[in-house]
Amino acid sequence: MTACFAGMNPFDIIARYYDPASDAGSRLIRHSEAVAEKALFIAKNRVCRKPDLQFIKDAALLHDIGIFYTNAPSIGCLGTSPYVCHGYLGRALMEELGFPRHALVCERHVGAGLSADEISTYHLPLPVRDMVPETLEEEIVCYADKFFSKNGENTEKELPMAAVMAKIKTYGPAQLARFKTWAERFEASVFHLWQLETSGA
Repeated sequence: MTACFAGMNPFDIIARYYDPASDAGSRLIRHSEAVAEKALFIAKNRVCRKPDLQFIKDAALLHDIGIFYTNAPSIGCLGTSPYVCHGYLGRALMEELGFPRHALVCERHVGAGLSADEISTYHLPLPVRDMVPETLEEEIVCYADKFFSKNGENTEKELPMAAVMAKIKTYGPAQLARFKTWAERFEASVFHLWQLETSGA
């Protein structure tokens, strides 16, 4: 089975593992739909690179498929693994289903991507391998994801650039530098406004 094929329905895959009416299922769907909408908006403005729009939509809807494995009761997830593991566990799940390309989006969207050095340095409970987005589609989904939280009631509300940057900064300088590069490429006007605001100009 290939990663993309006619008739793939991300919601059918989600329904295998989540009750859409449950807290986890409802949050996952609302969050993922918001991420997909922003990711597609960004992708449609990258016509020179011709990103795969259908893949971006499907991958954005499935990027958090692995959260049910984690212990995150605030979002209705009652698994046993630390939340940071949801990316690589989602990858394993999507590979088992026969979607290796979508699987990589699952693994590489955590934070602003995680390098093997970061995983080792911060002693994260993850396989020590590079989990940094490599393709344009992976970068777009990872970037868009950072603007929406699964916590709280307004999971569809887009966070302002300042709030996202503040959160990314806590992940370390490599994460922040990577994210700034994406912000300047994908949303230059918003990024430059944030720069002006933070410089006090």
